[in-house]
Amino acid sequence: MQAFLKGPSAISTRAPASKERGAAPAAGGSGEGKRLKPIPWVEKYRPKCVDEVAFQEEVVAVLKKSLEGADLPNLLFYGPPGTGKTSTILALARELYGPELFRQRVLELNASDERGIQVIREKVKIFAQLTVSGSRSDGKVCPPFKIVILDEADSMTSAAQAALRRTMEKESKTTRFCLICNYISRIIEPLTSRCSKFRFKPLTDKIQQQRLLAVSEKENVKVSNEAVSCLVKVSEGDLRKAITFLQSATRLTGGKEISEKVVTEIAGVVPKETIDGLLSACQSGSFEKLETVAKNLINEGYAVAQLINQLHDDIVEREDLPDQQKSVIAEKLAEVDKCLTDGADEYLQLISLCAVVMQQLTQNG
Repeated sequence: MQAFLKGPSAISTRAPASKERGAAPAAGGSGEGKRLKPIPWVEKYRPKCVDEVAFQEEVVAVLKKSLEGADLPNLLFYGPPGTGKTSTILALARELYGPELFRQRVLELNASDERGIQVIREKVKIFAQLTVSGSRSDGKVCPPFKIVILDEADSMTSAAQAALRRTMEKESKTTRFCLICNYISRIIEPLTSRCSKFRFKPLTDKIQQQRLLAVSEKENVKVSNEAVSCLVKVSEGDLRKAITFLQSATRLTGGKEISEKVVTEIAGVVPKETIDGLLSACQSGSFEKLETVAKNLINEGYAVAQLINQLHDDIVEREDLPDQQKSVIAEKLAEVDKCLTDGADEYLQLISLCAVVMQQLTQNG
């Protein structure tokens, strides 16, 4: 306060001292600054080059041709989440331009960015119109075009997609576009016809297991074979989800071996015993017993949407249930799933579903 009242002269005399004091720790802490910052394993083990992309042979083959000097078409990658769509195009861009030119030549817009018609007309159009200059320091051939990556393009408005059509055609000499989406049906037809389409398949269990074991080996994580199988099952072909669960499980166990139980807890999977308990309550024919089990399920915090998915698999695989009764239960499961999506009450929907399951199981008995 005194310094403030005395005016700027009092402050200026103390400034260099504080700088000098700050300089000592900075010099001593340079070694600590070089330590790798902890980053999510999903980013740490993201493919660095096109060859590291798993299970998408057709896409990799086409992109390798462009690395060998062939022209690159406008691309449209679609498929389920966690299958490597964004990783593939980023790996390609890094290989094409190298670390120096990557920032200048690549514009990446995600769903979290503003991507209305105004941004397409201004930001994307201005970037596309820039002339390409500069060469790679390592002497490799640099392609004469830039890349615009529009991630989660299916969440763009139809007006923004329509505004992109003319830019794609007009700037074809200097710019290539890569649209990435989960649902190709949400991309307007004039855009899909201007792109080479590539479908990314969900990863097979074997490839997911290989990747998870490779990550756990590099991170010195002990994980049981049952836990790896469980990770693969709960992630449903989404490698990003599987690696995230693996990292969460590692933090939770604190160096101990990761078991199947830990994975099911983290993934929010309803234990098999709980589902068996629910089905036996339905089979008993007692509504009071059923109501108690349903209340306990809700009170324990299990998501009814997750329960529906697991219940569906359980019902379909049951051999003691005739097909007609399976179809009645499956239809009710679909109805409840829709109601939950629309925001219906979880407890009421669960009771409604269990009442139908009880009807069918007791009828069978």
